[in-house]
Amino acid sequence: MNTIIYLVRHGDSPKEGNERTRELTEKGYRDAERVAEVLKEEDVDVVASSPYRRSVLTVEKVAKTLHKEVVIIEELKERIFSPKGTRLSDKELAPLLEQSFLDPHFSLEGGESNNECQKRAVKVVKDLINTYEGKKIVIGSHGAVMTLIMNHFDPRCDLQFLNSMTKPDIYKLTLHHDELMDDVERLWESV
Repeated sequence: MNTIIYLVRHGDSPKEGNERTRELTEKGYRDAERVAEVLKEEDVDVVASSPYRRSVLTVEKVAKTLHKEVVIIEELKERIFSPKGTRLSDKELAPLLEQSFLDPHFSLEGGESNNECQKRAVKVVKDLINTYEGKKIVIGSHGAVMTLIMNHFDPRCDLQFLNSMTKPDIYKLTLHHDELMDDVERLWESV
């Protein structure tokens, strides 16, 4: 019996602010409506999300359309790059990500490595698969953690893959227990 996971990267959000509380831009809200449109035909059973506000807002309409609640799961949060909880600029983040994909144990002091992030996030996905085997599960999350989840099942999901993602983005994984049955499938089309 296969379980389907839909990994949804959050929509566009403001560049400044706290990682947990940043919401969506106007474009992000419009795209969240489109995310719900894309997923409404998928007959989803469960909607889970990172606790970060922009992630919840991106999948909230999916849950409402299905008359379900968004299950908030702390471990689906973005990789912790800095202990301060503030967003790193793209200029600061790019070399950190590059080093992290070369050395999965690399992290800044007080931050989290790719290895640590992948371990916590994949555990959540496996727990969801065990709990909802044979069901369809939407997971609202973030670019780095989503890439690390997909990388666990398909090593081709790497830094180049992460850099090709958009905000939002949707990927479908068909899993039998914890084995990927088909290639990771992208469902989102940017306009």
